[in-house]
Amino acid sequence: MPKIRYNNIDNVSTDKTLKEFKQWREQRRSKVKDYSYTVPKHPPELDYLHANRDETTITWIGHSTFFIQYYGLNIVTDPVWAEKMGFQRRLGPPGIPIQDIPPLDVILISHSHYDHLHLASLRKLVTAKTLLIVPDGLKRKMVRKGFHRCHEMKWWEHIVLGGVKITFVPAQHWTRRTLFDTNTSHWGGYVLEQHHGLTTSSEESAAAREQNESSSDSRTQTSQQSEGPPVLYFVGDTGYFQGFKTIGERFDIGVTLMPIGAYEPEWFMTSQHVTPEEALQGFVESGSQLMVPMHYGTFKLADDTPKEALDRLEVERERLGIHKERIRVLGHGETLRIRHEDHRKS
Repeated sequence: MPKIRYNNIDNVSTDKTLKEFKQWREQRRSKVKDYSYTVPKHPPELDYLHANRDETTITWIGHSTFFIQYYGLNIVTDPVWAEKMGFQRRLGPPGIPIQDIPPLDVILISHSHYDHLHLASLRKLVTAKTLLIVPDGLKRKMVRKGFHRCHEMKWWEHIVLGGVKITFVPAQHWTRRTLFDTNTSHWGGYVLEQHHGLTTSSEESAAAREQNESSSDSRTQTSQQSEGPPVLYFVGDTGYFQGFKTIGERFDIGVTLMPIGAYEPEWFMTSQHVTPEEALQGFVESGSQLMVPMHYGTFKLADDTPKEALDRLEVERERLGIHKERIRVLGHGETLRIRHEDHRKS
């Protein structure tokens, strides 16, 4: 039976020829880059994070890896604690050592590229109570790797866990882990929001129902709050696409975790990675209130540097007239605490 091959919206291609790849490599040899700037490292608030069950928090581990506390759930996105990515060493240590991460309820995987899915990290994080959520087509591989508590979703499908509705949304990208599995699983982002219904969704699996029961204490505790958490949009890995507008029309987004790096050379990367300017364009078009940059400053995946990405982001923010408070640049290990009455659309 032939394998399913997944596509982008409007069938936008991210394929590159061998000639184009060689051209990039040749151009790279002539570039001299300054990597003296490194993302600041903050001592993690471990006591607070282990005790917290009420506040919404976002802690940047590095690259696209965040530790998120949302409506009583402990969540990690795209877990990568690897010291190397290929032949490139990590530019700075993870924001929280992997052994210090509080017990996890959910792990969200945006796609199967190695810089977003590190199996050794995953094995250290997963417990019997952890639910792994992956894009359509990836569950079979994860089960083969020993991760049996796994739930996969198509674009726009959702699942409800402990009072949190998690929706898998489109992105413009591609994926591969071997020479033979290009685009055999999908890619995307995740939207987290408080679930106001009395029952869980029809897509919810038996594993999810089990998670609901285990989270009942925290759900009871947080349901007493007068204000719910803001809608959180983890973009995943993407080039600029019209999906930002569509996602913004479907959700009242409060906080967006948006990639800004790995865009140079732009002629090569444009279909799969946003530039800092495109990141801000997508942020504005989605109607989000607060943006947290990610996908920079951890690995040398392209020819841009962390300082270049941040500088271009700041220049474009000023040009667009976006208030500085709406772009929150985190250090590794830094925790953003979000008051539930903040970041709501007027």
